[in-house]
Amino acid sequence: MGAPEVKAVGFVGLGRMGRGLAARLGERAPSIAVHGFDPDERARAEAARSGVAVSDTVEALVAALPRPRVVWLMVPAGEATSAALASVAAAADRGDVIVDGGNSDWRDSVRRGRELEARGIDFVDVGVSGGIWGRSEGFCLMAGGSSTAFARLEPVLSALAPDPHPEFGEGYAHVGPVGAGHFVKMVHNGVEYGLMQAYAEGFALLRSAPFGLDLARLARLWMQGSVVRSWLLELAGRALASGQVEELEPWVEDSGEGRWTLEQAIASAVPVPTIAAALFARFASRGGDDFQARLLAALRNQFGGHAVRRGDGGAEGG
Repeated sequence: MGAPEVKAVGFVGLGRMGRGLAARLGERAPSIAVHGFDPDERARAEAARSGVAVSDTVEALVAALPRPRVVWLMVPAGEATSAALASVAAAADRGDVIVDGGNSDWRDSVRRGRELEARGIDFVDVGVSGGIWGRSEGFCLMAGGSSTAFARLEPVLSALAPDPHPEFGEGYAHVGPVGAGHFVKMVHNGVEYGLMQAYAEGFALLRSAPFGLDLARLARLWMQGSVVRSWLLELAGRALASGQVEELEPWVEDSGEGRWTLEQAIASAVPVPTIAAALFARFASRGGDDFQARLLAALRNQFGGHAVRRGDGGAEGG
């Protein structure tokens, strides 16, 4: 007997990422009804304009979904996720699936999975990468949970992910039991820290050269066959060409996953000096005029829409 057909998905959290996921699912899987809730009325209105059936409360959202339900949380890690999960679980029934697609600590996900399993509710933790470009390009999805829960969720993941690559395969995967999805995403973000720092340092050195180098042109050049070509390099080129880098304050936030990666590395006695240095560089950025930090801030804004500080004291992004 196959997994129950998913007829609808309810998204809790309709910010940049949640709204992008909901909209992409509606566009790519028209047979799956897309519902959503966000405490922000403006976020609900924006989602409604993209075809999402919005509810005014979590309880109303869960009640609107056909059983067995699939509810996908896309809210900030920590207390916000705990509160949203408690509200959804209180309204859910045995056999429902709750997905946490935010950047939660994998240890919290393991605990939450055990608690929900005891109530007959499946829990899947999904690491989501792709940022604000995921709606058009597809999201890379790293799922942790039981095989049965994953099989049921697979049509949703397939619609949200990029089209299969002829060499690399699907843009989603069942990476292990509950907790594995957020563990893999944690390490992914640690690697991201290191890559971004290397680009920022390299372009800072190029900028210091006595040749008047065109940094945006060099970024575009390196995208053509170079061994260091990547999407992050492409975004660095866009940020440099737009003049955004020079406008920003050299202040680079960290979402927390770099810290968790370092904590895990210490606990596992696995050396990660590059990731550690990249995290410390973000700490060091918070004060002073530094080109590397401005480029790092611009990169975070380019791929994730993260808030940045302009040099005039204003802000952009969210």
